[in-house]
Amino acid sequence: MTEPTEGGPDMVSFRELARRLVADGVVKGITHQRVSTLARTDPAFPPVMQIGRVKAVDYRVAKPYFATRKSRQGRRTDLERPAE
Repeated sequence: MTEPTEGGPDMVSFRELARRLVADGVVKGITHQRVSTLARTDPAFPPVMQIGRVKAVDYRVAKPYFATRKSRQGRRTDLERPAE
């Protein structure tokens, strides 16, 4: 996907951000819910703007954030045996 090189910020919703990150091959897969969680919990997340009822972020800033971010898989606790 080509990115604009001039003009103002390329503001996208969290849903559109997730879709574009996958389409551009930045990440293998991500949901808008995960983007929302990262926005709330990661202090390094790019600045978020509220536009009406939608939260949006500049794609030009978010793309490098996700490209350099280390993904940490969660541990499946449902498969662990109880301690005896």
